[in-house]
Amino acid sequence: MRYLFALILLLSDVGAGAAETIKVDLELVIATDVSRSIDEEEARLQREGVAAALRSPYVLAAIRSGYNKKIAIAYIDYSSSDYNEIIVDWRIINDKASADGFADALIKQPLTFGRRTSISDALELAAKMLRENNIDGRRQVIDVAGDGPNNHGRLVNEVRNEVLKMGITINGLPIINNNFGFGSRFHLPDLDKYYRGCVIGGPAAFLIIAKDFKDFARAIRRKLIFEIAQTPRTPKVHLIRVAANNSTAKPGTGFIYQKGCDIGEQMRLRIWSDDP
Repeated sequence: MRYLFALILLLSDVGAGAAETIKVDLELVIATDVSRSIDEEEARLQREGVAAALRSPYVLAAIRSGYNKKIAIAYIDYSSSDYNEIIVDWRIINDKASADGFADALIKQPLTFGRRTSISDALELAAKMLRENNIDGRRQVIDVAGDGPNNHGRLVNEVRNEVLKMGITINGLPIINNNFGFGSRFHLPDLDKYYRGCVIGGPAAFLIIAKDFKDFARAIRRKLIFEIAQTPRTPKVHLIRVAANNSTAKPGTGFIYQKGCDIGEQMRLRIWSDDP
């Protein structure tokens, strides 16, 4: 009987430990575009860029500078809801070994490819992941990278505004893609302005531009350092400061994208009307 009682206590301790939340400085979902405008090389460059960034000693130094000295990261590939995939689920990064483990897991996963571009679907999936984990982050951030505007699903600015009300910050990494294949039909030369006006938002939201996919590794490394340490300072970083919990503040950044946040949907309708 004494052994049975001890076993019950042991099992209850295990159960209690499993339910405990993990305190971190940052909960970060990295969402990378795998729509039809992305070819195999470009998809690989995104994966390798994030993996290389996590191995960077500067990223590790940023993690160690935090109050809890650890962060939580998850990685998703997005195009539209039927094709979105969680490539690496939540992992705690607090040292070189855990960072290397995430990077290794990311590289080992097969590349995925989808159809259409729905940043709004990606935001909904990422927000769900942030709400339903057992992690307690001092900040929650969704990091969206892509080479084109939203053209499927709900309007991106509407979903963006809903996500911001949850206290989640959305940062952006627009990729200026000069690949004139299938995706050129949705090419937006001022994609950075679109991201600024329609995608990003929240306290200290910012975006960093990748000049092309080969520039992605540099951009994501720099971006991760800023996100983890929350110290964007250089003039090349488009930083938008929005007061937290300010109900009178405009949604997003307050920047108005003149072509309209439905520009991708407008492009899609024109393409359909032009097709024979």
